[in-house]
Amino acid sequence: MSAPAGELLALDRAAQDLLFRAARTANAFTDEPVDEEQVRAIHDLVRHGPTALNAQPLRVLLLRSASARARLLPYLSAGNRDKTAGAPLTAVLAADVDWHDRLPELFPHRPGARDWFAGDPAGREAQARFNAALQIGYLLVGVRAAGLAAGPMAGFDAAGVEREFFPDGRHRVLLLMNIGRPAPDAWRERLPRLDYAEVVGTL
Repeated sequence: MSAPAGELLALDRAAQDLLFRAARTANAFTDEPVDEEQVRAIHDLVRHGPTALNAQPLRVLLLRSASARARLLPYLSAGNRDKTAGAPLTAVLAADVDWHDRLPELFPHRPGARDWFAGDPAGREAQARFNAALQIGYLLVGVRAAGLAAGPMAGFDAAGVEREFFPDGRHRVLLLMNIGRPAPDAWRERLPRLDYAEVVGTL
């Protein structure tokens, strides 16, 4: 008889539950603030997640004040406005399309790596979106590792948010994430997940 799946992992059961099994998307939060030290600790953990070429295009804009979130609310779908207005912290998650400028520092063993992308803005943006999406996944798990709840949202006018918060034109907003302590009514029922046999094939 094989061991239960949870016993085959290096993380203990409590950590597995904290990060995955017991964690869900939060739709309501308490008013307890998320302090700067917590966000720094999350970043210090998740910045080590792997990306292609060690690219790090994710840029995070933290909206702490009610006035900053008020600037965001007009660009959100109706279902996301109240939850964002009531969250202690909202992160605007964007990809820097000029990420390649940091390759000499971040990928130093290939001195010419920046030049691979200098004349290819479409390819550069595709890489920015892909690697920033990976980083967003790490960030989501990092928020949970800090004992906080995350409420990622895709229902918004990305072009409008970019004009409002990133007028330089070099950022593409991919996702919004409310962060905080979950309120008692934060959760919906967990939705189904696909089974192993429906996802994994072997050749």
